[in-house]
Amino acid sequence: MDAVVRGARIAYDDEGSGPLVVRLHGLTGSRAADVATGAFDPGPLIRAGRRVVRYDARGHGRSGGEKAESEYAWPDLARDLLGLLDVLGVDDAVSGVGSSMGTATLLHAVTLAPDRFDRLVLTCPPTAWAARAGQAGVYRAGALFVERNGKEMFLRGRRAQPRPAVLAEAPEGPVDVDEALLPTVLRGAAASDLPAPEAIAAIRRPTLILAWDGDPGHPVATAERLHHLIPGSVSAIARTPDELRSWGERITGFLS
Repeated sequence: MDAVVRGARIAYDDEGSGPLVVRLHGLTGSRAADVATGAFDPGPLIRAGRRVVRYDARGHGRSGGEKAESEYAWPDLARDLLGLLDVLGVDDAVSGVGSSMGTATLLHAVTLAPDRFDRLVLTCPPTAWAARAGQAGVYRAGALFVERNGKEMFLRGRRAQPRPAVLAEAPEGPVDVDEALLPTVLRGAAASDLPAPEAIAAIRRPTLILAWDGDPGHPVATAERLHHLIPGSVSAIARTPDELRSWGERITGFLS
């Protein structure tokens, strides 16, 4: 299904019935990438009596987007999320499950409109605050590389990078962004950061934080800081493939 949200066509699917859970994927990912990697399976939540909406972020997957870096900054993506809830006519508070960029989007959305959310699941929190500059440089370099060498060479370089041990058994996901738009999307991420720590410390929603070890783009330090900042939050770190596979059960249990 498609919805026009803040001038962009946003592709989404809507399954199940009951209290709503919305899924937000990571940078260069999509609903299809979630399926390919097994990163998120809505089935257990649907069977537990939840309605699940998954959508492709602006510029990702089957959603539209323009060559404007500001459209892919995390606060703007948060406004897309809130706009999609408006289009869907959702009045009740919803639960959110984010991953990486999706986690950042969810945090910006809950700081903008806290009453629209009842529970948060923050997986793979990205680099933030003092650590953000280094990762921003990686994204800017990637954008320039794509412009000079094309998406296929970018993918080859990405596949050549060592992966954390915790991901040893996980399929590598596709980069589900059109080549012409990919540099703009990467620069939008480079210009972004999580909300200020004091804004995050004001969150008063049950929160589950899940991180994996050994990934400089998603450092455990960010998850630990979020856990410290959000009162009453619960945190777990996956260090093995078996621990990573437990996330689906953890998320379903937390939201059920």
